[in-house]
Amino acid sequence: MGRAVHFYQNLLGLPLLFQTDRMTFFELGGLRLLLSLPETAEFANASSVVYFQVGDIQAMYAELTGKGVAFVGEPHMVNKMGQTETWMAFFRDSEGNTHALMSEAEVE
Repeated sequence: MGRAVHFYQNLLGLPLLFQTDRMTFFELGGLRLLLSLPETAEFANASSVVYFQVGDIQAMYAELTGKGVAFVGEPHMVNKMGQTETWMAFFRDSEGNTHALMSEAEVE
């Protein structure tokens, strides 16, 4: 739990709401992110992907890479609809779960 709390609080910069011996809650833009220890071996596996929407994906990628966040690849465009491009960069947290940065940009 300590390794995961360090990752989300210190590397990603999420505000810590509270922590117990088995769970930790973070503030995530009006939502709460729960990290918890598995109650049984059945639940000891990777979970859902969290997409962190950012304004400048290249800048956030550079900042997090500088802090040691392990990215699967560089930011890349995944979709273009009209004048809007959607970009993503996937990374792994301290426990091996995959998450992503996401950014939408208007292009001319």
